[in-house]
Amino acid sequence: MTDEEVLDEFRAAEALLEGHFILSSGLRSPRYLQCARVLMNPSRAGRLAEAVAAKIPAELRAQISAVVAPAMGGVIAGQEVARALDVDAMFVERPTGTFELRRGFRLSPGQKVLMMEDVVTTGLSSREAIKAIEDAGGEVIVAASLVDRSNGTADLGVPFFPLIRLDVPSYEADSLPPELAAIPAIKPGSRVGA
Repeated sequence: MTDEEVLDEFRAAEALLEGHFILSSGLRSPRYLQCARVLMNPSRAGRLAEAVAAKIPAELRAQISAVVAPAMGGVIAGQEVARALDVDAMFVERPTGTFELRRGFRLSPGQKVLMMEDVVTTGLSSREAIKAIEDAGGEVIVAASLVDRSNGTADLGVPFFPLIRLDVPSYEADSLPPELAAIPAIKPGSRVGA
């Protein structure tokens, strides 16, 4: 799937938004990809997940025995990529502010895991999810996401394969360009900003 085909999927789902957005990291941006909208159609979600799985080198794909995603945003993406890889899907969540594996999910010691995100901006949530997976006994051998909007700066500590890299500027709240500062900010994501 080409970058333009991926963006076409977001456009068709009305999930490519323009305005003034507060990201989960607390940064501000003029564009936002609403992954929940693009994943709400199971056929579209399946196509995107198959494309993510195809980006992962075969030698890594063959080792993956589970996909673990951070809740909330990564859950559907993780489920669909697990389906594409024919492995189990689980998620970590933050009941007390720190990611942990719950709900009876278990990883065997050393179990090879793909950590699946919807969007990576700074990489902080992904690194926190990877730590929780490792604390639960898993070994994260690869990470993937639908979108990498880190402008190539996210270091997750493992090989990382986003479906698309979207280089959109992001700004600190006190360093906005005038055209962005003139637009009311909205927070479309699922997590309270930093």
